[in-house]
Amino acid sequence: MAEDNKEKKGILLETGTNEFEIVEFNIGDVNYGINVAKVREVITAAAFPVTSMPQAHPYIDGLFTLRGRAIPLVNLPRCLNVHGTDKPKNIIVTEINNYNIGFLVDNVSRIHRISWKEMEPTPEVGDQSRVVGIIKFDNEKIVLLLDFETIIAEINPEINQKLTTFTEAKEDIKELRSKEHIVVAEDSPMLRDLLVSTLHESGYNFIKANSNGQDAWDYLSALAKQDGEIKDHVSLIVSDIEMPKMDGHRLLKLVREDERLHDVPVILFSSLINEEMRRKGQELGANGQIAKPEINQLIGLMDKLIFNIDPKVEEQA
Repeated sequence: MAEDNKEKKGILLETGTNEFEIVEFNIGDVNYGINVAKVREVITAAAFPVTSMPQAHPYIDGLFTLRGRAIPLVNLPRCLNVHGTDKPKNIIVTEINNYNIGFLVDNVSRIHRISWKEMEPTPEVGDQSRVVGIIKFDNEKIVLLLDFETIIAEINPEINQKLTTFTEAKEDIKELRSKEHIVVAEDSPMLRDLLVSTLHESGYNFIKANSNGQDAWDYLSALAKQDGEIKDHVSLIVSDIEMPKMDGHRLLKLVREDERLHDVPVILFSSLINEEMRRKGQELGANGQIAKPEINQLIGLMDKLIFNIDPKVEEQA
């Protein structure tokens, strides 16, 4: 599975299409999915003893060792409050937000390659904060795509702290920021609210937040049709990569191909900023790529791209 993942991610990197791949797994009778780009490998649970940790988060079973590294193990059935088998078979080892963590699941079945357009928003039937979308297949099977970033943020409060902690700017810098128009594309409701509120606190008051790349592109396309300089309508775009309907790479590609929008700075702000994804972002013309949850780095890069302000010089002033 690990070798298959590497091959698949390489193919995905080269295509430039609005497609992605998911690892399908199940807990009990329910089928779930995780983006292949987040998966390091899939291992057999029985082969890796787990050491309990005193006062660990309730979702954490303990630590297991993989190639000399101690990795936390999340009991995903307990986290989701669903019933699985008595002996879960697999651990999905992930790398998200530069954080390695394992997820205990009943069974990993296969990899699917699909278009982001095929992923539908989650119906509003209660608290669905851990599900970012649903994928329906021709055989009427439904796969729930989980929001692993939110799960990790619940376990590790440091992530939320980094999403809300930034260097306080001088009033003249805040005044400059207050006049700029920023477009944000982020599908996770929790992370989108944190990102927008933090940008507001930093002085960036005009934020148009979108829950997916398609909505962001529709908004940007409408701006491109308005009179005047495009920079008067949008100063910079901050986009996640993994989103329903249209991913961040596809959004970036469309922006660069548009006659009026192609010079607008675009920053990819995502948990998927690894070596391969970084190379693809560079090829598509990203002005910067920052791994969540480093909001302070994001704001510093925004200042640099919009105002040509070096964040290091600003901190020393």
